[in-house]
Amino acid sequence: MRIIPIESVDVPELADYAGLTDVALRRALEPAGGLYLAESTKVISRAIAAGHVPRSVLVQERWLSGIEPLLVDFPDVPVYVGREEALESLTGFHLHRGAMAAMHRPALPPLEKVLEGARRVVVLEDIVDHTNVGAAFRAVAGLGADAVLVTPRCADPLYRRSVRVSMGTVLQVPWTRIGEWSDAAPRLHDAGFRLAALALADNAVSLDDYAADPPERLAMVMGAEGDGLSRRALAVADTVVTIPMAHGVDSLNVASAAAVALYALRVRGES
Repeated sequence: MRIIPIESVDVPELADYAGLTDVALRRALEPAGGLYLAESTKVISRAIAAGHVPRSVLVQERWLSGIEPLLVDFPDVPVYVGREEALESLTGFHLHRGAMAAMHRPALPPLEKVLEGARRVVVLEDIVDHTNVGAAFRAVAGLGADAVLVTPRCADPLYRRSVRVSMGTVLQVPWTRIGEWSDAAPRLHDAGFRLAALALADNAVSLDDYAADPPERLAMVMGAEGDGLSRRALAVADTVVTIPMAHGVDSLNVASAAAVALYALRVRGES
């Protein structure tokens, strides 16, 4: 490994890791700079296994041995090694997982490529909470759906918190961004998908009834926290579906709702 001891955190080489608690700053810097951050040896391993290439690695001294086998094919990638307090000063938080990598952000695939062969996809409309995005990806991976589509104003699935909460599954599940509904809905319909909007509405169908005879190819559309789905999303949906609730509760967290719907609407005969 190309090991570089950290003597000062105020150097340009470490700029990828500076100010990680400033969400607004990272939203601006990471996609524009063509990178994302993978936190922990497990997530770094999953990123590399997915074919992503590290730009550099930041690691505490005591975690160095766990990084070495991951970088066998990347001997020229700089590995910045420092004490716990130096890394905390740089990043703005305690790096309790011991390691972080700045990864080159892969190009997003075209929608048609993501939909190829897919039967169950989840559409996240304008979900702004990175934790919920990551949790939704984990549900998709765990319950066997094929892909995730995110709208233009949805939070970045490759933001550090999203990747961490997803347990790295955002690096495994095929996903891409779609355009506005005026463009995305016709393309989904042309690919043979029916759109089911998960929402409360007078004309909503119970999830139990909808799951009794689901479409062959289905896109489940999940709305933002608080406001729910937009009027545009409801207008293009083929069906509005609601999850039956009890005790006066009218809705679930979006990631929980995704898990419930994915299980109910899973392709039968598959886990």
